[in-house]
Amino acid sequence: MKLTRNGIKEAAPWNEAGIMLPSYDAEKLAADTKKAPVWVHFGAGNIFRIFIGGLADRLISEGASSKGITCVETFDFDVIDKIYKPYDNLVLAVTLKADGSTEKQVIGSLTEAIKAQSFVPANWNRLKEIFADPGLQMISFTITEKGYALQGPDGNFFPFIRADIEAGPEKPSSAMAVACSLLFERYKAGKAPLAVVSMDNCSHNGEKLQRSVLTMAKEWEKKGFVSADFVAYLSDERQVSFPWSMIDKITPRPADSVCTELKKLGIEDMDPVITSKKTYIAPFVNAEGPQYLVIEDKFPNGRPALEKAGVYMTDRDTVNKVERMKVTTCLNPLHTALAVYGCVLGYTLIADEMKDEQLNKLVHQIGPVEGMPVVTDPGILSPKDFVDEVINVRIPNPFMPDTPQRIATDTSQKVGIRYGETIKSYVAQYGDAKKLTAIPLAIAGWCRYLLAVDDNGNAFELSPDPMLPELKKKLEGIKVGKPETYKGQLKEILSNANIFGSDLYAAGIGERIEALFLEEIAGPGAVRATLKKYLA
Repeated sequence: MKLTRNGIKEAAPWNEAGIMLPSYDAEKLAADTKKAPVWVHFGAGNIFRIFIGGLADRLISEGASSKGITCVETFDFDVIDKIYKPYDNLVLAVTLKADGSTEKQVIGSLTEAIKAQSFVPANWNRLKEIFADPGLQMISFTITEKGYALQGPDGNFFPFIRADIEAGPEKPSSAMAVACSLLFERYKAGKAPLAVVSMDNCSHNGEKLQRSVLTMAKEWEKKGFVSADFVAYLSDERQVSFPWSMIDKITPRPADSVCTELKKLGIEDMDPVITSKKTYIAPFVNAEGPQYLVIEDKFPNGRPALEKAGVYMTDRDTVNKVERMKVTTCLNPLHTALAVYGCVLGYTLIADEMKDEQLNKLVHQIGPVEGMPVVTDPGILSPKDFVDEVINVRIPNPFMPDTPQRIATDTSQKVGIRYGETIKSYVAQYGDAKKLTAIPLAIAGWCRYLLAVDDNGNAFELSPDPMLPELKKKLEGIKVGKPETYKGQLKEILSNANIFGSDLYAAGIGERIEALFLEEIAGPGAVRATLKKYLA
C-alpha cells in the first residue's frame, strides 16, 4: 500500500485497513485546480495538512466545492521535496481519540505544492501566474506568529528583512516579502480583489499580517520599487481584506505509535523525517478530534463555502470574543497551571496530570468556577460546553503526546492574558479579586516553578522564557526548605503590571500569593500539601 494517487486506486486493501479514501477523483481535482486556482495557502505544515486540508476535503466530498488548495512553502523547502512530492501531495490524517482508537483517512485536497523561491524561475513564474488570475479568492497562512515579525525588540528590521527591502519585489525571500511581491503582481494584472487570511494561533492575527504586508509595501515605495497606488490598493479592504480568525486544534509532532500502527497495516514509507531546517514531519499527521476555526467574513472576491465544513463565519468582534474566551478562561489558563505544577510534581505528560486529584480540581476551579462568572461569551460558542470539552475530553486524552515542559515555555509572556484579564474583570465587578483561590494558587505555582527545584527537592531545567534571567535574579536567596530565606522577593514580580496587566497588590491578591508561595517552599512535599489544603 503506497500513499500515492496510483497507490490508492486499488481501494480494497485501504478499505480493509479501515482507512477512508477520497470519494472524488484526486487527479481531476488537481488538474481543475491548477487551471483555475481559488485558494492558496502559505505554510505547508501539520495543522494545515490535517485541519485546513481536511476542511477543503470535506467541501469537495460533499459537492460544495470543485477546487482544492494550492500549497506554498516559504521556509522549509525540504517539506515539499520529502513529504509532498513523493506522495502526490496526499496526506494520511490520523485522529487520536481519547479511548485509544484512531480514525484514518486520506486527504486529497492539496492539489499543487510550490516552493516560494524567487530565484527559481519555474517556481516563481508559476506563483505569479496564480496571483494574476482574477478568479483567485483567498490566500491563507499558517507560518507561526514569528513569520509575521519584521523587527527585533530594538525596533530595527531583521537583517533578512532589510535585505528584502533593499532587493525589492523581484527577489523576495521572507514570507512577508513573498506575499507582498505576489500581491504586487495581482495589482499589476488588474487589481482584482482578494482576501488575505491569517489562520495562525495568535491574537489579532489579521491585524499582524496586514501591518507586516503594508510595512513591506511602504518600504518598497520609499525605494521607488512600487507606487503609492499599490499601497492604496493594499490599504483598501474592499479590494484586499485581512480577516481576523481564531484557530484551535492540538496537533503534536508525528507519534511513533501511529507510525508503527500504519506500518502494521501494510502502508509503506511512513517514517517521519527531520529536515535540514529541523522540521519533524511525516507523510501522516496525527491530531486530536476537536477543532475550531472562526473567521471574520470579509471576502471581497467571494470564498469557498467554509461554513459547510464547520467553520464559524462571523464578524471581527465575535472572532475577538471567541479568542478571549479561549485564552483567558476556557483553555490556556488551565494549560498553564498544569504546565508549571506538572514540572514541579514530576509529570512528563499533560494527560496524566488529569488523573491527579489535586490538579484535576485545580483546573475545574480555574475554569468552570472562577472563570465563568466573568467569561466573555461570544454567542456562537457556549463557554460552558467549550471548557467542559477541554477538561473532560481534550486535556485528558492519553494519546495526545503533549508535555508540561513544552507548555511552560514563555510563561512570563502568557500570564498577563491568561490570568491577568480575569483578575481585572473581578476587580471591575467586585472591587477586588479576593474571591479567587485557584488563580492565585496557579500564580504561586509559577513563582515556585521558577526556583527550578521540584517537590522532592531535586533540580530540574526550566523551559525557555525571555524573562528568565530577570526573574531568577529577583528570586535570588530563596531556598526550598528554608522559608526564612523569603524576604519579600516576589513583590517586584507580583506588582509588575507589564507581566500581569495590573499590580496584583492593588487587586487585593498579592499578599495571598506570597502566603501560598511561602507554604510551597516549606520543604519536600510542601507543594502537594498546599494544593491539598486549598483544593480540599
